[in-house]
Amino acid sequence: MGFWTDQRVLVTGGRGFLGSYLMEGLEARGCPQSFAPSSKEYDLRDLDDVRRVLEDLRPTLIIHAAARVGGIGANREHPAEFFYDNLVMGAHLLHEAWKAGVDKFVTIGTVCAYPKHTPVPFKEDDLWNGYPEETNAPYGIAKKALLVQGEAYRQQYDFNAIFLLPVNLYGPRDNFDPASSHVIPALVKKCLDARRKNARRIVVWGDGSPTREFIHARDAAEGILLASEHYNKAAPVNLGSGREISIKDLVALVADLTGFQGEIAWDASRPNGQPRRLLDASRAEKEFGFKARTELEAGLRETVEWYVERQASEI
Repeated sequence: MGFWTDQRVLVTGGRGFLGSYLMEGLEARGCPQSFAPSSKEYDLRDLDDVRRVLEDLRPTLIIHAAARVGGIGANREHPAEFFYDNLVMGAHLLHEAWKAGVDKFVTIGTVCAYPKHTPVPFKEDDLWNGYPEETNAPYGIAKKALLVQGEAYRQQYDFNAIFLLPVNLYGPRDNFDPASSHVIPALVKKCLDARRKNARRIVVWGDGSPTREFIHARDAAEGILLASEHYNKAAPVNLGSGREISIKDLVALVADLTGFQGEIAWDASRPNGQPRRLLDASRAEKEFGFKARTELEAGLRETVEWYVERQASEI
């Protein structure tokens, strides 16, 4: 606890999905000075705003969780923005943080940085062994560039920058907008909407064969905060849950939890995305004692219940 009482922590994206769990984790740790300004207050794509937020808040520790994110559809429709926004936000902020004398910089990367055909489970040393899956390559490469930047600033300036690679996040408070959501919230909404409309079937992208690993955002936040406190090395670190599930089995599980009993139709004309995803998270456990706690079924049930309650409150 002593570590956190002396910190002034800036959480970029602190009002977003993952950021909300980071802010809760900081409060639970007794951090008296944590800040989560909005993008309207400080646009991190604007260099002047980056300098201003550092001058105004004077952080000692930055957790850079702000990102332009979305599912396969959003990545395909906005590749330039996904590349530019993520690269520029991170590059500006890390450089100016070093100039301002910030003690530590934590970059939140993405599993999308891994090559398309990475051997399972993904090990951090495999990051550079190929090109990312095409539909999210601009996003993944922009994030991976920030890993190189952090390593370069550590080498030349002895700047304490670390880089974390969480696998696909899910949980309450996720983005359920079908235009930009990831697979779990998209499926939850699709199944519940079908029930509400008495629809007999839902259509799901791809053929169901790809596999994914998911980590509850609350667990990911815990891993990030443990690394922020205890990890001070250049090497990137995976944050995962250790469970791989096919999209076909995931859809069946979500359908069961939402009570949807209709037909599941697969649109094979739509992209599958990366064939498999499963991280080797042993480095995180070895270096700072992190291990995910939330079982997928329990986390999905919690997510469905939260979304149902939110829908009820909006009626």
